[in-house]
Amino acid sequence: MLENVRYYREEEANEPAFAEKLADGASVYVNDAFGAAHRAHASTEGVARVIAQRGGRCGAGLLMERELKFLGDELENPARPFVVILGGAKVSEKINVIDRLLEKADTILIGGAMTYTFRLALGRKVGKSLIEPDRVGVARAALDKAKGRKVQFLLAVDNIVATPVDTGKLNQKGKPVVEWRNPRVNDSLDIPDTEEGMDIGPKTIRTFTEIIPRAKTILWNGPMGVFEDKRFAEGTFAVARAVADTTQKGARSIVGGGDSVKALNLTGLSDKVTFVSTGGGASLEFLEGKVLPGVAVLSDK
Repeated sequence: MLENVRYYREEEANEPAFAEKLADGASVYVNDAFGAAHRAHASTEGVARVIAQRGGRCGAGLLMERELKFLGDELENPARPFVVILGGAKVSEKINVIDRLLEKADTILIGGAMTYTFRLALGRKVGKSLIEPDRVGVARAALDKAKGRKVQFLLAVDNIVATPVDTGKLNQKGKPVVEWRNPRVNDSLDIPDTEEGMDIGPKTIRTFTEIIPRAKTILWNGPMGVFEDKRFAEGTFAVARAVADTTQKGARSIVGGGDSVKALNLTGLSDKVTFVSTGGGASLEFLEGKVLPGVAVLSDK
């Protein structure tokens, strides 16, 4: 038994000799680490390949089985209406997921900082909000695809904004410490030059929480704002409550992404949704339709 195989350089390099050493004497391999299944490392792919070549069996553990069931089978033919809620910071991290889900979803609700790249694509002012200028084109393409497929694609219509102020201090990683001052509701689709979008606003919360209860299947990945700060948490927590309430009334809900799961835990609602995924990058890659090396190598899923 090894405490952490990633202490070994050979692990991430997926070196055959290291995989052989790990597999020494084994005739059965079980992988229950879905969160690492997108990595072709020695312990996630190499060992299984060695055992399979000997005629041994390689299977998914119970958690892995549930991940594949809910992120795969359940979303392949979802009960409708199928509502997708996406948040987080970057369009680049989720554009492939958005593109794929546009082929399945009835409604996609967009929150978090990724909202502002979409707003920029629509020609709006975003102030000091976190954006990816090089992703404006793909954001525009996603909006066009949604329109073409008649998918309801909703961005925030109002926001909680604040003024970022550099404190002159550095954090443990050597990055500037910023304070957000004077938080307020911004009703405009444009954000003033000196302010930054931090959360979805009350009008957007009302719209999103009116749509979510109509769903029969819900996929939620990513927070609506900087929920770690209670001043900017209501959007994320309101979505969490709406997803949990709708689930209790019969909908199927799948929640993924570390921050979404953290928000559920903070609201005490983790046990009120159908399934909470343990995979971060693995979940996103699987939702994109990519083949996960740690899954592909298994003979019995």
